[in-house]
Amino acid sequence: MQGVIKSYDPGTGDGVVVREADLLEFDLADGALEGSVFRMLRQGQRVLFDLDEDQRATSLSLGSEVDMGTPEIG
Repeated sequence: MQGVIKSYDPGTGDGVVVREADLLEFDLADGALEGSVFRMLRQGQRVLFDLDEDQRATSLSLGSEVDMGTPEIG
């Protein structure tokens, strides 16, 4: 799936990714960046991700190089 980082706290590793297909939000799973090229994430960054059994974003990898900005929700 492709999405956009809505928020990310590098201190705690907590964050939210918005799936582009339907704008649903998913929390980042613990260790979502393990094994990826990311050391941290920035708001508006596009990523590819999978969902774990708890419907949390995991296995993040590089998405498109185009920064789409933070999507407007609501």
